[in-house]
Amino acid sequence: MTALTVTNTFPASLTAECLVIGVARGPEGPVPVLGAAAVEEAVVGALTDLLTTLGATGAEGETVRLPAPPGIGAGLVLAVGLGDADDGGYDDEALRRAAGVAARDLAGAGRVALALPTPTADAVEAVALGALLGSYTFTAYRTDDGPAAVRELTILADDPRSHAGALRRADVLGEEVNRARDLINTPANDLYPESFAAAVAAAGRTYGLAVEVYDEEALAAGGFGGILGVGQGSVRAPRLVRIAHTHAGATARLAFVGKGITYDSGGISLKPVGANEIMKRDMSGAAAVLAAVLAVARLDLPVDVTGWLALAENMPSGSALRPGDVLRTYGGRTVEVLNTDAEGRLVLADALVRAGEEQPDAIVDVATLTAAMRFGLGNHVFGVMANDDAFRDRVVAAARAAGEQAWPMPLPAELRRSLNSRVADIANFGERMGGGLVAGLFLREFVPAGVPWAHLDIAGPAFNEGQPHGYTPDGGTGCAVRTLVRLAQDTAIGGLR
Repeated sequence: MTALTVTNTFPASLTAECLVIGVARGPEGPVPVLGAAAVEEAVVGALTDLLTTLGATGAEGETVRLPAPPGIGAGLVLAVGLGDADDGGYDDEALRRAAGVAARDLAGAGRVALALPTPTADAVEAVALGALLGSYTFTAYRTDDGPAAVRELTILADDPRSHAGALRRADVLGEEVNRARDLINTPANDLYPESFAAAVAAAGRTYGLAVEVYDEEALAAGGFGGILGVGQGSVRAPRLVRIAHTHAGATARLAFVGKGITYDSGGISLKPVGANEIMKRDMSGAAAVLAAVLAVARLDLPVDVTGWLALAENMPSGSALRPGDVLRTYGGRTVEVLNTDAEGRLVLADALVRAGEEQPDAIVDVATLTAAMRFGLGNHVFGVMANDDAFRDRVVAAARAAGEQAWPMPLPAELRRSLNSRVADIANFGERMGGGLVAGLFLREFVPAGVPWAHLDIAGPAFNEGQPHGYTPDGGTGCAVRTLVRLAQDTAIGGLR
């Protein structure tokens, strides 16, 4: 793990391999943007000349390496684009992305100093978190050394002692988002319901959290027909896992529910060629829930948070769920399965009802649920649906404050009739147009009356099949972890109303 420190050492006295600065796009060319530490005007002028000579523009995400001019102790300067020059300052997300780009560009370096703008504790936290997320590498299955992360990151700021809390928050959030990424990137032959449950139990022991694992016998005895039905085609038995953080000063209780399909073949409704290769990612919601609960606990937030991970492997076999089968979900409601590739909502149905029995003040589920949401919002934005508009807006605001891109989505009443079944209480599949909204309507049926609930469909941004960008790597991204933690933080401060 990359080490983080804060210092007010002047750039001339730095003992770092590289100094990272910002560069903005000004009306007359690139403009160096340095953080709190004082730099002589002559040094700034030399940097400006070098940046101009090397063709730097200051465009967001651009990187330019240049030799350090006299007055800077490091041997190398990395200039990272911040976008258009702004005398009012740069927002936290711009700083996170710039720090992430720098950390990835400098992979393998020993010590890097970040002189990005840090006028506030929030800015320090943003730079620190972006750098930690940008440093992420997944090398568990490489036989060579693989790409190495920066060993030590030092942030330049005026008053290091006042930023200890910001650094601590960034460190915890960075570690937990990266934990979620590791889980998502682990192949399904090693991460399956039983091993995933064991990883939750181990993390619970490390941080003193209560963990309860429902194995296949407990699921059968409890009537968890949704989870059992989805998992019955696999030799890997399903699990439901509960992990809880409680705080003596809590005045509110949140339940987070995560879809944990450790591999999704589509079952008998088999996915087409080209759609299976990344289906280890279908447990991204459960990974986000685990990481968020651990982060809340490690930050000792005064709010009770319980995570529910619904874990199953969806496989075709002689024992697999068939289209047309009827399942009896936890609580007794029956579901006609018209499409076995609409399996995530089946495991979530059980978990939502079970979570609701503990009478939380609000429930949030997270799932890579529908291709429809990905088609609608693309690969960078997740959709938020809810049974309460005010709560939906609160979740969207938490996401945006945390630096994640979320968009409020409706639950149109007229789509509900498409879920009517001829033989059961409800069908698991309805109208194709607006399929992401139909899935949300299905889930809403299993939420206790009167409890605010939100559904996060993270199908687009949960797994990056393209090139790394900002602080986002390829592969698992850890999407929604920061949103859940920010929601818990907001709830701890101001409650839910």
